[in-house]
Amino acid sequence: MTQRWYVARTTPLAEYVARDHLKMAGLEVFLPCGQSRTRRAGHQDTPLFPGYLFLRYDLETQGWGSLRRFPQLVGLVTFGGEVPSVPDEIIDELAVRAETMSGRGGLWPRYQPGDKVSVSVGPIESLAEVVEGARSPTARVRVMLEFLGRLIEAEVPWQDVQPMGAYQANSNWNERRPRRTRGGGRWIRGFGPRTEG
Repeated sequence: MTQRWYVARTTPLAEYVARDHLKMAGLEVFLPCGQSRTRRAGHQDTPLFPGYLFLRYDLETQGWGSLRRFPQLVGLVTFGGEVPSVPDEIIDELAVRAETMSGRGGLWPRYQPGDKVSVSVGPIESLAEVVEGARSPTARVRVMLEFLGRLIEAEVPWQDVQPMGAYQANSNWNERRPRRTRGGGRWIRGFGPRTEG
């Protein structure tokens, strides 16, 4: 009887239910999870590989048939008709990494100084440049952002920060744009509605 680790596909959002049913049936299951800003309902974490889990099973002796009774399982991952096993060392390494990640606060975006980002706080949205990234999920990101025509340094929750696309990240976002009005609704030449004469 040779038990090996295999990757099993689950139905959408059924990783926890599949894990629990497989464990109740006496099978060894590994579902690597981590804390994330998008948690699953009723859980403090989210699967690192949504839709998949690792199952220790004797496929040669028991075959796939005995696993079909679990409605949350779609099947085992195959490549070219073969069901590859996952070495024990890989599972051990994944377990260590998942535990380390959880010890550091889980899954959350790490921003580096100089990264171009978009900051959205309520109805206000601004382009910004990261000065210092958050060091934990509860910390804030320090950014330089444009506010009322000036660059200011601010600390914002990382949940309000989104990375910029490649096109926007390469633009000169912090260059001052030319004024369009003189104040009081008086347009500068070249801007505003044109009047027909």
